[in-house]
Amino acid sequence: MTPDQASATTLGFLHFLGHTDAVGLGLFGVLLCMSVLSWTVIVGRLRRGMTMRRRNQRFLRELAAASERDERTRLAEAHARHAPLARIALAGLAASDARTAQLTGALQHRLDDEVEGLESGQTALASIASSAPFIGLFGTVWGIYHALLKIAATGQTSLDQVAGPIGEALIMTACGLAVAIPAGLAYNAFQRQI
Repeated sequence: MTPDQASATTLGFLHFLGHTDAVGLGLFGVLLCMSVLSWTVIVGRLRRGMTMRRRNQRFLRELAAASERDERTRLAEAHARHAPLARIALAGLAASDARTAQLTGALQHRLDDEVEGLESGQTALASIASSAPFIGLFGTVWGIYHALLKIAATGQTSLDQVAGPIGEALIMTACGLAVAIPAGLAYNAFQRQI
């Protein structure tokens, strides 16, 4: 094994975790928690979205087959617990005898409630997507600071002594981006669906 290969095997992510201080570990822990939270929201929203689409489609099929108003109302009531479109239809059916302004108001109120429910988790995803890169950057700056202190203390300024610690410090930027990118993409996709 050449000296370069030996040096490369002693550096890296595990070496970084083993040799970083409490601030570096704390920042990594925050990024790890943010990642777990964003993936929990993403998977939960995907599952809920698929289920909701299925239930809405089932309701719409049954509603299209119904010919009488009472039957439509009964279907909307039966599906209201699980299908957002059924709740909206129920609000419309309940207000359909009223004047147009009241009908519009009732439907708008129901739509607002449904959108609010669909937006759950969006704030967490947006916050993670916008803050994770900065947390990673802070970790990188902190790591470079400590790497430079170590270099100054030892007086060794050769490229192999400088590149390793600074390269390890950049791991935090990569971690921040790895957390932020999926959260940002998921936020945009879910917002488009809403």
